[in-house]
Amino acid sequence: MLTYPQIDPVLVQIGPLKIHWYGVMYLIGFVAALWLGTYRAKASQGRWRPAEVSDLMYYGFIGVIVGGRVGYVLFYHLDLFIANPLYLFKIWEGGMSFHGGLLGVIGALWYFAKRTGRSFLTVGDFVAPLVPIGLGAGRIGNFINGELWGRPVSADFPLAMVFPRDPLQLPRHPSQLYEFLLEGVVLFVVLWWFSSRPRPTGLVSAMFLLGYGIFRFTVEFFREPDAHLGTIISWLTMGQLLSLPMVIAGVALAVYAVRRAS
Repeated sequence: MLTYPQIDPVLVQIGPLKIHWYGVMYLIGFVAALWLGTYRAKASQGRWRPAEVSDLMYYGFIGVIVGGRVGYVLFYHLDLFIANPLYLFKIWEGGMSFHGGLLGVIGALWYFAKRTGRSFLTVGDFVAPLVPIGLGAGRIGNFINGELWGRPVSADFPLAMVFPRDPLQLPRHPSQLYEFLLEGVVLFVVLWWFSSRPRPTGLVSAMFLLGYGIFRFTVEFFREPDAHLGTIISWLTMGQLLSLPMVIAGVALAVYAVRRAS
C-alpha cells in the first residue's frame, strides 16, 4: 500500500491571500493550451493566425469557468440551488463539473466560430487536442486536495492509499491518478497524433468525445460515487450517466464526418 503524500493544498500564502495548487493547475492547463494552440496555428499554413488563438483561449476559459460552475450546481447540488439560488455564486466553496465546463466551452466555440466565419466543427477539431493537458492538471489538483478519491480496495493492492480527509480511513483506489493518466496523458497523445494528419472535418472532435467519455465511464468503476448522490440508476453513477451522451455523440459525429467526407 502506498502512503499518501502530505502536500499542502495552499501553494503560497501572503497575508490573507492564498494561492491554491488547484488554481495553479487551472493556470497550467490554460497556458499549455495557449502554447500548443499557437504552435498548431503556426503549423497550419495560414489557416489559423497565432493572434486568433489568444481570443479563442479567452472565450474557452470563460466557458470553462461559467459552465463548470453552473454544471456542478445543477448536476450535483440542485437541492442547494433550489434552497438558495445564491449558492451558484459561492465559488469560494469550490465545485466544478467537467461536463458543465464542456457545455460552456461548446457555447464559447460556437460564438468564436460565428465571429470568425469558420464552421463549428473546424474550431472544435482545432481545440480538442489542446484540452487533455488541462484535464490531467485538474486531476492532479484533485489529488493534492485529497478529494474525489476512489472506492475501497484491499490493503494488499499495490496502489491503495488512505486519504487523510476520508472519514472512514479506508485503503482506496487513487482514482484521481487513473483519470490523470487516461484523461490527461493518454487522451493527449492519441488526439495529438490523430490530429497531426488531415482528417475529415469533425472527426478529431468525435475522437475527443469518444475518448473522454469511455475513459471517464471506465474510471467511475474505481471512483467513489458522490456521497449525497450515490448511484443514479442501478449501478450507474452521475459521472457515467453524463458520459454516456458523450460516447453516443462521438459515435454519431464520427459516422457523420466520415460519410460527409466520402
